[in-house]
Amino acid sequence: MPPPRRSQETSVMLKVGCCGFAVKGGMRAYFKEFDLVELQSTFYKLPRRQTAQRWRSEAPERFEFAMKASQMVTHPPSSPTWRKAGLKVPAEEASKYGLLRPTEENLHAWEETASIAEVLQAPVVVVQCPPSFTYSPETMWEMVEFFARARRRGFEVAWEPRHPSWTPDRVRAACDRLNLIHVVDPLRETAVSSGPLRYYRLHGLGERPYSYRYSDADLRRLYEEVISPLRRPPDDSDQVYLLWNNIAMTEDASRFKRLLSQADQSP
Repeated sequence: MPPPRRSQETSVMLKVGCCGFAVKGGMRAYFKEFDLVELQSTFYKLPRRQTAQRWRSEAPERFEFAMKASQMVTHPPSSPTWRKAGLKVPAEEASKYGLLRPTEENLHAWEETASIAEVLQAPVVVVQCPPSFTYSPETMWEMVEFFARARRRGFEVAWEPRHPSWTPDRVRAACDRLNLIHVVDPLRETAVSSGPLRYYRLHGLGERPYSYRYSDADLRRLYEEVISPLRRPPDDSDQVYLLWNNIAMTEDASRFKRLLSQADQSP
């Protein structure tokens, strides 16, 4: 792969990783390859505090754990992901969970999420909404009420809406009002939130995205169209989290790291 064209010097903080410990050999092997992970297991079931403490203590000092918020906050109990995780609530309480409703049950699930994020020293918690989370004045009101009461323990909240009713103008308004980071796949969509932190999740391209393997041309495009334009004078403080979430995530993320290294070494 030829090195990409290099622009001016950059102060952007760029971290590259995978959605899950996707390296043969598990967590300890992963630490040797990457300095960032997005935990997926926290979406299905939150770990015990002692488990999170062990993960943090075993990781290198500068390693970062981003994590997905509990699905109890975002997904209704009718979601197949609840069944996959073995989560159950009484039928009469089902309407109190998910879809960012400002209920005591949802807020309790958020507090448990925030507690684990605090133990992990997570810089970002990802709130991934289901495709059924559509825009309406009511859902917007509930979302505002939820985040008004949901405490943040030193972390940023990255939000991934996945229904087309959330147009760029609506997403931008929600992010500005609620201090959220818009999560996108940067080769498919443009983030509309303001601020120096960007959080990208690469889900794959084509008809079967998860099975997609990124080509050299894809990676050069990612560098030249997404990363390189962020290069600023040394007083800038842009931060970029770049997470792969496809079947070849380990290989693709490693190849992109090599491309970055080549760009840094080129004249």
